[in-house]
Amino acid sequence: MASGGVVKKEIGGNHDVVRFGVNDSVKGDLAPPHPLQASVHKEAKFWADKKRFGAEAIYGSAFNIRKDLDAQILSKFQRPPGALPSSMLGYEALTVPQDSESFRAPDMHHGMEVRLGLSKGPVCPSFN
Repeated sequence: MASGGVVKKEIGGNHDVVRFGVNDSVKGDLAPPHPLQASVHKEAKFWADKKRFGAEAIYGSAFNIRKDLDAQILSKFQRPPGALPSSMLGYEALTVPQDSESFRAPDMHHGMEVRLGLSKGPVCPSFN
């Protein structure tokens, strides 16, 4: 079995009715399981193409080529597993919007204690 519990079938191989069903074909692999998935994929592709066209109009065609090359290079290299949850940090920084970054609100109570001399440390600690 392949990863994720999905069994991949070979095109020239024997057809296993128990695993893949009676009406299974190569066309079944290409078509999305639900019509809404096709429309969501189509809209996402439309906006990605529109964004690429806008970037090409503003910065030139070399910008998109360089962006694609950077994505290809960064998608090949992974950081060893460790403290950070992502092992493809460079690729995610390039492709995914950075909404996962969290900023803490300054602790006003601690800041006032430091100013009054009741507590030690910086007024607004940036890192722990």
